[in-house]
Amino acid sequence: MIYEVRHVTRYTYAATVELTNGILRLIPQSGDGQMLERFDLSTDPPCLAPAERLDGFGNRILSLRIEKPHRALSITASSLVRVNRSPLPGSSRPWERVAEEALTVASISPDGPATALYPSRRVELFGEATDYARLSFSKHRQVNDAAMELTHRIRSDFVYDPEATEVSTSAREAFQRRRGVCQDFAHIMIAAIRGLGLPALYVSGYIRTIPQPGKERLAGADASHAWVSIWCGSDTGWRDFDPTNAQAIQNEHIIVARGRDYSDASPIESMVLSSGRHRLDVEVDVAPV
Repeated sequence: MIYEVRHVTRYTYAATVELTNGILRLIPQSGDGQMLERFDLSTDPPCLAPAERLDGFGNRILSLRIEKPHRALSITASSLVRVNRSPLPGSSRPWERVAEEALTVASISPDGPATALYPSRRVELFGEATDYARLSFSKHRQVNDAAMELTHRIRSDFVYDPEATEVSTSAREAFQRRRGVCQDFAHIMIAAIRGLGLPALYVSGYIRTIPQPGKERLAGADASHAWVSIWCGSDTGWRDFDPTNAQAIQNEHIIVARGRDYSDASPIESMVLSSGRHRLDVEVDVAPV
């Protein structure tokens, strides 16, 4: 599949903003079954020429700096992405062997498991999540099978409710409420997986929404999305699972950034010189070409 992706973020401020500084994680990755063919960025008001760098997870980071005073800001990222992923392998190693191997890998490269084993800023380890995962990760069970069952259980046991949580809600809080959004379900699954000693990362990106039979696809109806990447051993590498939709990622998923949790992979981080409140609106369109 080839997709045109358009991600528009709009800020409206109650008072004039004198200066905006920030970083953007909006460039889809090449690799893991997808290829970025084009990326364009525009802002209104215009920003200074952005510098680009790679972070420790291999994400492409753009700087954002706007020195012109403004009361509104729009950021538009446009991409052309080709996606062609292989199905999840039918067999995999027992999860205990993967956990043992993860402790022996000394590399801290983006592809290594080291940084994905331990608690992070937004994902603490807690016994309730670990116990929840153990129901799927029984003794000597293959890691792919256990992870797939866990994604299905989260989809079944938790309610998708955008009003139940905020961006700052912890994995423990969302787990206790049994409701939240894709960010919460990803954090819960990461806490559960890491509690077993398996490496798990947070993935931000996009998912194409499929219209109901007989209905036309609506422009702007897609959304930013989040799911989980699990290290399944040096021979297999990372495999991605979507607990919000109870599936391994398919050709409808587009990867943008990875990190230990949302803090490492959020699309936009900014700091403004101003006072008063602001309003945020986000629109994502993932259109097959």
